[in-house]
Amino acid sequence: MAVRSVILGTGSALPPHRVSNAELAEKVDTSDDWIVERTGIRFRHIAGEGETTGTLAADAARAALAAAGREAKDIDLIVLATATPDQTFPATATRVQAALGINDCVAFDVAAVCSGFLYALQVADSMIRAGAHRRAIVIGAETFSRILDWEDRATCVLFGDGAGAVVLEAQESAGPQGRGILAARLHADGRHNGLLYVDGGPSTTGTVGKVRMKGSEVFRHAVVNLAGVMGEALDAAGLTPADVDWVVPHQANKRILDATARKLGLAPEKVIVTVDQHANTSAASVPLALDTAVKDGRIKPGDLLVLEAMGGGFTWGAAVVRF
Repeated sequence: MAVRSVILGTGSALPPHRVSNAELAEKVDTSDDWIVERTGIRFRHIAGEGETTGTLAADAARAALAAAGREAKDIDLIVLATATPDQTFPATATRVQAALGINDCVAFDVAAVCSGFLYALQVADSMIRAGAHRRAIVIGAETFSRILDWEDRATCVLFGDGAGAVVLEAQESAGPQGRGILAARLHADGRHNGLLYVDGGPSTTGTVGKVRMKGSEVFRHAVVNLAGVMGEALDAAGLTPADVDWVVPHQANKRILDATARKLGLAPEKVIVTVDQHANTSAASVPLALDTAVKDGRIKPGDLLVLEAMGGGFTWGAAVVRF
């Protein structure tokens, strides 16, 4: 038996303001057909006044705690993945900590864009396995609408706002049938910065900047990198694609999801798809999709999951989890 990080509960939060492709087409030179054909996206949620990455993250954390049957005082670690923090500093995780009423726990942010939740999950898992912490909340939260160029139809139609969270707890477990995070693999390659980035920052322009992307190049790298890292994580867990019950991917583009599944020989019915309803919520997309599938009953205790994501940097990663 060994200590593993077990997902006790999931939670999510979305801004109430839901925007359809048709509504976007009234402001941007685009159409519902154009967006759906190229991305699979039909709706996205956009944060309004008073809604921030921190408020969405706190709401998702509360939902995850309720689902886990735990209280805020039980948590001794908060890791929040985001590319759109409330402030340059302090970490948005500390705002979540305060919102939850936790007076003292380790709390910090992780920045790996769309792969952020996978990075945060492995960081928290490593700290739990090392014995430094017992229970953690891992959150992916974004308000990407705040860094979009609403005159660039190639990017502004792709993204939405939201948050997702999981509660992890140290438990003794063994073998591939035991619950918990079985294996994870992460990568980064900074040579591709210019393919997906924000054209601003505190130490360069002194501005927040806007999202810029070369979509066709990102697509090509995504399919190869995601299939590769999923295979690595499964190998590390001593499992194969045939053992997988559900893939919970980063929700960037329906065509990327389909192509990645084909490359691994996975049936499309095993892939959780929420990109049509949420668009690309960056670091929030994996935990949002996970919570959606848990809540609607598709993902059940004992199921084998593969979580995967790729984002700007490039960064990418995958985790094999027995739910």
